[in-house]
Amino acid sequence: MSTGASRPAVGAVVLTMNDRPEEFPRAMASLFAQQGIELDVVVVGNGCTPEQVPAGVRTVELAENVGIPEGRNIGAQNVKGDYLFFFDNDAHIPDPYVLARLAAELQQDAGLAYVQPRISDPDTGVTLRRWVPRLRAADPCRPGTVTVMAEGVVMIRRTAFDAAGGWPGHFFLFHEGIDLAWRLWNLGGTGRYLPDIVVHHPATDPARHTRFYRLNARNRVWLARRNLPHALELLNLTTFVILTLWRFRDRPALKASIDGFREGLRGGHGERSPMSWRTVTRLTRAGRPPIF
Repeated sequence: MSTGASRPAVGAVVLTMNDRPEEFPRAMASLFAQQGIELDVVVVGNGCTPEQVPAGVRTVELAENVGIPEGRNIGAQNVKGDYLFFFDNDAHIPDPYVLARLAAELQQDAGLAYVQPRISDPDTGVTLRRWVPRLRAADPCRPGTVTVMAEGVVMIRRTAFDAAGGWPGHFFLFHEGIDLAWRLWNLGGTGRYLPDIVVHHPATDPARHTRFYRLNARNRVWLARRNLPHALELLNLTTFVILTLWRFRDRPALKASIDGFREGLRGGHGERSPMSWRTVTRLTRAGRPPIF
């Protein structure tokens, strides 16, 4: 970790449940190998007392698992830095200047709210489609402006993060990155995908979690109800239902998705703050109209 008053100040937030005894130390070591920045790190124990934490690193112990987005919100409240780096504890950074390069992009462009590196599996080099923050994801090495984010490895300007209200903590898991990205765009910001900057992350399947299908569907409903004008809300949810029926042939997965969809319709989405039609136009021009 390097210091220096002229260097960008980055606050890194890492969550742990003490369930990755090999990956977590490697993730932390790669953070502290970063050069060219002022680095502050906080580790949030999501329902646990954090273990294997390097000496001198602040920790926050939560009595229960509050979910990933709320855990990250709590971490952001306890870390210092003009730029917030949210970092999965099974990822690692292969180059010591990754954070400095990400921060430099934000320093050079005041309109940028967030930047995302390319995430790749360390063994295969594969970048999963869900890690590429745009619709046309076949080429993960194409850079450019993006309207969503892969929330597990992303750097966000703190002032923009605070103005947007942070992550939607009650989502617990899934789609919180789209929610935050839409709100950042609605405040006038943009996002940028930087595939020449690489962070490693194992290519795991989120559907391995039994609750994936329910939370995925519930949060898609919440996402639309919180953020979209009523006309687009209906179109967005209709598109989601059609795609779900087309994709899922597994009966338990389909049932869980329907249950989650119904749960979302019953409420719980939180404060409704629909984006402006100007933001809808900007998102559409950037290649991702908010109906998918």
